[in-house]
Amino acid sequence: MNAGATPLQSNELALGAALAWLRERLQRLAERPERSVHGDAEDIVPVPTLVVLQQRLGLSDFERNVLLLCVAAALDTRIGALCAQALGEASRPSPSFALAMVLFDDPAWEALSPQRPLRYWHLVDVHASGATPLTMSALRADDRIVDFVKGLNRMDERIAPALLPVATDDLQPLPPSQQSAADTLLAFVRRFEGGGPAPTLQLTGIDSTSKQLVAGHVAASVGLRLERIGLAALPTQSIDLDAWCRIWRRECLLMPLALYIDAHDVAPGESSDASAAVLGHVLDRLRELAFVATRDAHALGAGGREGLLVMAIDRPTATEQTQAWVDLLGQEREALASRLASQFNFNLPQIASMARSAGLRDRDDPGNLDASDNGIDTVLWMACRQGAHSKMDLLSQRIQPKVGWDDIVLPEDSLSLLRQIVAQVALRRRVYGDWGFERKMSRGLGLSALFHGESGTGKTMAAEVIANALALDLYRIDLSAVISKYIGETEKNLQRIFDAAEDGGGILFFDEADALFGKRSEVRDSHDRYANIETNYLLQRIEAFRGLAILATNLKGSLDSAFMRRLRFVVPFTYPGPRERALMWHRAFPADTPTEGLDPVQLARLDCTGGSIHSIALNAAFLAAHRGSSVTMELVYHAARSELLKLGRPINEADFRPAATQGAHA
Repeated sequence: MNAGATPLQSNELALGAALAWLRERLQRLAERPERSVHGDAEDIVPVPTLVVLQQRLGLSDFERNVLLLCVAAALDTRIGALCAQALGEASRPSPSFALAMVLFDDPAWEALSPQRPLRYWHLVDVHASGATPLTMSALRADDRIVDFVKGLNRMDERIAPALLPVATDDLQPLPPSQQSAADTLLAFVRRFEGGGPAPTLQLTGIDSTSKQLVAGHVAASVGLRLERIGLAALPTQSIDLDAWCRIWRRECLLMPLALYIDAHDVAPGESSDASAAVLGHVLDRLRELAFVATRDAHALGAGGREGLLVMAIDRPTATEQTQAWVDLLGQEREALASRLASQFNFNLPQIASMARSAGLRDRDDPGNLDASDNGIDTVLWMACRQGAHSKMDLLSQRIQPKVGWDDIVLPEDSLSLLRQIVAQVALRRRVYGDWGFERKMSRGLGLSALFHGESGTGKTMAAEVIANALALDLYRIDLSAVISKYIGETEKNLQRIFDAAEDGGGILFFDEADALFGKRSEVRDSHDRYANIETNYLLQRIEAFRGLAILATNLKGSLDSAFMRRLRFVVPFTYPGPRERALMWHRAFPADTPTEGLDPVQLARLDCTGGSIHSIALNAAFLAAHRGSSVTMELVYHAARSELLKLGRPINEADFRPAATQGAHA
């Protein structure tokens, strides 16, 4: 061998020598078929990759030589003809167990067993036809094994398309909370080193990226490459699944691998569900290190494995997120970092991504936005909003807030409650974190409020005002897309909404909330039981939610009393009186709208809610635009009559006359 050759070159040289040895042996057998050739030829030159296969897959010397014969047939076109000559049958130009028995030293009948490596690991495929016995059937080396012997160690193409590598090179340090979880997992894995099945590590939590980061660190620490597969990508038929598991196990022996199964959507209690059955089937058959990512902790079908550890993996804590932002922005921007960490619940890659989206990179690069720029606060905040609401847009309707405190008219008590809601959202980091309340509370770290009152009294508008004051997006939950007649689907839909909103992407607004948060009823049949389960789920989920959720209803009495206890604020929206209506009319028309002779005090005599006043003002503006004139009292009255007729409300003609005229009639 050439001392300066690379491992691949050395393997090629050894493989060439082995093929020459095999051809010579076959030639001798073809020339003198009546004589054994055992021991007649020079010993085989060891092929490094073939030796690796023999050691890792447990091949005997005879089985190694059988595999070499099959690989040689794939690499050297002359081998097939020599095989036919050696057997004296021109119709059999392929290797077979019968040929190997007379060709190699120490033949072993057990090599034909399906439990021995050649067939168990699918190193060779047996091509039997008709009544051909196993010994005479053609053997063909698996393409993946041929590549390996040639020195090409690539993933088997039968499983590779469904696998995605989890980057374990150049891993960034984990925050302390996640590093602690990784250390615990690693210590558990170390206990199983030295033989026997490796453990299963179940990682729970709503953030897939954090779970992958922790799994990547654990895998890298034990020298393994982590490959991820979605549960839905696994075969569903038992035979196909068995074959997949066996190929995966073979891959783990050929290259250092660990498996990460993304089973986030498998819910607890679905043991009979096909996806849960597939997961259990896989875990019962694997013996290599496996990570299973689920949202919640629930039983896994890993009966064949000795070790199972369940570990909750959360996003970095608020303090760790603050530090990550400080590392990017600089200590002088600690207040901004704290505000970002308080509102947006991001993992470390997301924080880095948001910074890149805002143009925040190297401070020494004049072409990029610098943390010292005056506009970084606004730009970075908007980048975080944009990054957070991508998931929410698929599950709800995003409302762009366009109104502020000057646009809403409410009694002072109700306005004071709205301002308290804004203050609590803005200051929760200080109270929960800096002042220690988070250490005394396991639930209720979010904020929920109930807006109740008649339709049109300003509940949706108030939600917009809050969103505008906090510079957040407002998401109206579409109940038609949430509520399902199928058992369990409503809870799944709500879970997706709350999970997406946990990123801090905005405010959840449940309009007509009594449809979801209604009172639990006495159980008379299965429908009542499952309806109560939905309500119980909502009670738990809204208390665990860490963001702001606003419930709006016209029927406060229809809500379950348990929700009332969990609500931080209950804001009444009363029917507006003359004073409030006058203010609403004063603000009803934008400054650019041409008006003439409008009297807000006189218009306040019309018995309308704020929503109706907005509709009347809008219709009056269109009437004026059609006429080509300014908005006048006559046009407003005309629009008001139409609105009252639409609502089925009585029309009091006295409200449509000027005050002086009313006095004359009196």
